Amino acid sequence: MTETSASLAATETHSFDTLSLSPGLRAALEQLEYRTMTPIQAASLPISLGGHDLIAQAKTGSGKTAAFAITLLTNLNPRRFAVQAMVLCPTRELAEQVTQEIRRLACFEDNIKVLSLCGGTPIGPQRGSLEHGAHIVVGTPGRLMDHLERGSLRLDALNTLVLDEADRMLDMGFFDDIVYVAEHCPPKRQTLLFSATYPEGIERLAKQFLRHPQEVKLLEQHEGSKIRQRFYEVKHEERLQAVTVLLKHYRPISTLAFCNTKQQCRDLLDVLHASGFHALTLNGDLEQRERDQVLIQFANRSCSVLVATDVAARGLDIDRLEAVINVDVTPDPEIYVHRIGRTGRADEDGWAFSLCSPRDRRRVDTIARMTGTQPEWHTLGSLQSGNDEAFRPPMVTLQILGGRKEKIRPGDVLGALTAEAPGTRTFTREQVGKITVTDQSTYVAVARELAGEAVRKLATGKVKGKSVKVRALEN
Repeated sequence: MTETSASLAATETHSFDTLSLSPGLRAALEQLEYRTMTPIQAASLPISLGGHDLIAQAKTGSGKTAAFAITLLTNLNPRRFAVQAMVLCPTRELAEQVTQEIRRLACFEDNIKVLSLCGGTPIGPQRGSLEHGAHIVVGTPGRLMDHLERGSLRLDALNTLVLDEADRMLDMGFFDDIVYVAEHCPPKRQTLLFSATYPEGIERLAKQFLRHPQEVKLLEQHEGSKIRQRFYEVKHEERLQAVTVLLKHYRPISTLAFCNTKQQCRDLLDVLHASGFHALTLNGDLEQRERDQVLIQFANRSCSVLVATDVAARGLDIDRLEAVINVDVTPDPEIYVHRIGRTGRADEDGWAFSLCSPRDRRRVDTIARMTGTQPEWHTLGSLQSGNDEAFRPPMVTLQILGGRKEKIRPGDVLGALTAEAPGTRTFTREQVGKITVTDQSTYVAVARELAGEAVRKLATGKVKGKSVKVRALEN
């Protein structure tokens, strides 16, 4: 395998105008306000748009999804109704996020169909969608294997294969599944591999499936000065209660709490609910619809705390995340860096708190040595709760029955809320938050104090000319 290495400092910026892109892609980038490439985009896009295979090291939140999405959309022939691009992801959540991002970037192109093929949902409707044709499929290795074995997924026309978060797929034991799927792809294709780390398995995949790949690697993963790290030593049996002490003192609007096990997640959720916090958990026991609702509520600031394991939270990219709490100290320094890198993004500052029992000291020392930092130790006794009440999130999520299948768009919901109607309140744009449209439902965040009025207005009015059923989601 021959490689060309390219490194890029995270401070460099480049305009999308330097790239040769279609008018539709340029219009989508303009609408999404993507005017300047992120470092990974600036380093990888000239290579991938040039038709080369690529290995790119990039963390979640670095803009890697847009980097490979722009490439596969450029390679696409919309008039050929066959699967021309495929993206493999480690989790359903990441696959859904990738699907949405590709759809957003393809919104000005000619009727490009993007399908998400993941486990946890019935395979029958997916087979039906494939029979009607698709240009791009995004999925988890196991479900893609199922479709290949059943003959419902044909890859004869495939020209671009993307392995997203390849290191996590290997961690989860998907090496053989990836090999199976890749071997069903045409040998003459472009392969793009994105990975946060470079374990041995990545090199094996690269040697087996990539042709003379070029490699790009970021020199910096996140700006450490924006993340204020603090360590608190507590007894092991007191750490769950310690989370509530931290939350009541610092009062972050949005917090991601990491546990090492699903049971620890469940236990912490019980403690938080007993203390009056609006908290949700993300784990493998939830149905896909429930998982989607959890992510939507957390992303639109209707939920104060999301409790998750590393695997469940993989691929999450949440704007304005004020704090990360390591309820358990991970033994892996790279995972620690990845966890705390969820906060302190863009122009925002963030907190990273770690709860450590005396036996965790060695793990903390390893993290400090590997990251070149000095742990800042504090005591819980030094914290003041001030207002002892749990923080109430600023927004409430409303669920409207009806989504993409009813051709509902975000503008339809915003129009229904901001329209003047006798006997109802007219909402301003600032009182309406994020609007998310899925196949079956539409979710809109509204200011908490106005949630009841918003439900009444939507229930008594019309969305896209039709009456709808609506309810508030509260945990």
